[in-house]
Amino acid sequence: MLTYDYTDIDVPLYEYVYTRIKEDIQNGTLQAGTKLPSKRTFAKNNGISTITIENAYEQLMSEGFVYALPRKGYFVADISMIPSSLKKGSVCLDIELPRNKDREHTEVDLSDNSTNPDNFPFSVWSRVMREVITHKYDVLMKPSLTGGVPELRAAISEYLKSFRGMLVDPNQIIVGAGTEYLYTLLIQLMCRNKKICLENPGYNKSEKIYTNNGVSCCHAGMDEEGLIIDELRKSGADIVHVSPTHHFPTGVTMPVSRRYELLSWANEKAERYIIEDDYDSEFRINGRPIPPLISLDGCEKVIYINTFSKTLASTIRISYMILPKKLANLFYRNLSFYSCTVSNFEQYALAGFISGQFFEKHINRMRLLYSRVHRDVVSCIRKHPVSESCEIIENDSGLHFLLRIRTQLGDREMKQRLNRKGININALSEYFCEGVTRDLHLFLVNYSNLTTDKINKALDAIYQVLTEKTEE
Repeated sequence: MLTYDYTDIDVPLYEYVYTRIKEDIQNGTLQAGTKLPSKRTFAKNNGISTITIENAYEQLMSEGFVYALPRKGYFVADISMIPSSLKKGSVCLDIELPRNKDREHTEVDLSDNSTNPDNFPFSVWSRVMREVITHKYDVLMKPSLTGGVPELRAAISEYLKSFRGMLVDPNQIIVGAGTEYLYTLLIQLMCRNKKICLENPGYNKSEKIYTNNGVSCCHAGMDEEGLIIDELRKSGADIVHVSPTHHFPTGVTMPVSRRYELLSWANEKAERYIIEDDYDSEFRINGRPIPPLISLDGCEKVIYINTFSKTLASTIRISYMILPKKLANLFYRNLSFYSCTVSNFEQYALAGFISGQFFEKHINRMRLLYSRVHRDVVSCIRKHPVSESCEIIENDSGLHFLLRIRTQLGDREMKQRLNRKGININALSEYFCEGVTRDLHLFLVNYSNLTTDKINKALDAIYQVLTEKTEE
């Protein structure tokens, strides 16, 4: 007869009984085919209720450890086919999780483009969220349209009209959880069996997403005005992916003349399109944001992509794209079975945040803040002794700039030496496609989450590396 000790139990009684019987089956104390006591007998012998035993038996049956025969009772099942790790009730998976060794001992990360939590409008966001829960509880539980809830798309459309000079039908706007997800939608919509041209240097993750989805990629070089159109023509690409307002990683802003050249290329063939990534164009240090490429497009050739990860917080995975009318109709015809990947709670909250003009106020406040941070960081560099060996490559927008370091050290060696001193920094040469190994001595400085203490610590480390080299 099965008997167990029921003193000092900190779980429900049925769960304790279930666990003890399961352990006896797993360790072989109860062999396959062994008949278990009836519920009544088991309960009477252990001084507990039959309901407790019934619940324990039911759980064991649902997991396949016990089976029942009509009018005969409960029996131990044959678990020989269950993997040994599961029999023991534990799983040990040999998975090599990715590690970023450069950041394991980092004190200052000059590649960090995250948002300082002190700068996020938590109080306003929480107030808007409470209002959404109070007044929109009935629609929060209803499935969202594939392109996003109408309120959010209408709010984005109105914002773009008022502050970016863009006239966009809300139905052209597709909301998704991050630009990476939107890339995959575009691949399914119109990139299969087509070649995409990417900027070189450029954002490495974009190419990884395209190639991992079977899309053929090629590259066109950059000059001081952005993507070189002659190289784009020679590539034979059907689609080009660009960030004309604030290129990553060079920071170049494409002038109007080059933009018209790019649009002319797209208009030469019906199947050509331009994907415009406008990821941080709102943060221009001097003057209003530059009108995006799509605002010059009169032939429906530009697919516009932007994200709230830069303007609000890097962890808010809400992005949107604007499709030309032809592609918007194609999207709803072929891909409308997809559910929107952003929760209704976040969509309605963001819609209220934008329509309540909180977003506009936040952007204005952050522009002033980032202008001040940029000024302070640049001032620190110019006042530091290392300034004699450094040159700041300025640009008028975005949240990063380039720092030229005059040294004989290669880019990789410079990065490794700084990393050993607790400083993580990325070299511009890292963003070129494979085959380009030339040292440029240009490094990226992201300042969105940078303080004067951090930049001074980084400058001290750079100075130490340079003087160490001199002493050698």
